[in-house]
Amino acid sequence: MKTLRQTLRQQRLDIEPRERERFAKILASQVKMVAKIEYRHKVALYLENDGEIDPKHIEKWLKLQKIEIFLPVLVGKLLKFAKIGDKFKKNRFGIKEPDTSVLLNAEQMDVIFMPLVGFDQNKNRIGMGGGFYDRTLAFRQKQTHPKLYGLAFDCQQVDAIETRAWDVPLDAVITPTTIYR
Repeated sequence: MKTLRQTLRQQRLDIEPRERERFAKILASQVKMVAKIEYRHKVALYLENDGEIDPKHIEKWLKLQKIEIFLPVLVGKLLKFAKIGDKFKKNRFGIKEPDTSVLLNAEQMDVIFMPLVGFDQNKNRIGMGGGFYDRTLAFRQKQTHPKLYGLAFDCQQVDAIETRAWDVPLDAVITPTTIYR
């Protein structure tokens, strides 16, 4: 799994800047088609890191809709979510996150968009390997709220991912060309 993660991370890093921007814009169009987001919904995004597909155009669209946007914040081995603002700090992995003490639990989100290292057509995901999303979303194995959408480049798809009991399934994986539901 470690070798596969490294290969997929390198593939997404190898995408040219002009193509990254084009794919990010197309991704936003795809998201608009599948994600049922309404006024008053709390939506979690992420800040692009390590070559992930950038959700900045999704963020712009959500702001125009006056949707509350949150970002993940590391708290021990879990993720909490903080409203996006203009003050940031770097977490222990060097990833920017909101600098605030007002944090919400994943159960309080309506939609969570998450980055992927890899995925298969059955909506199984490979993350960075820390298990943060799986631990945070463990409650989700017995319910359907919040909706979980993985965002990725097409080159991150693999034939099949061996799942474990603690893996939390996604509602959809969205790429610039395909929506896996």
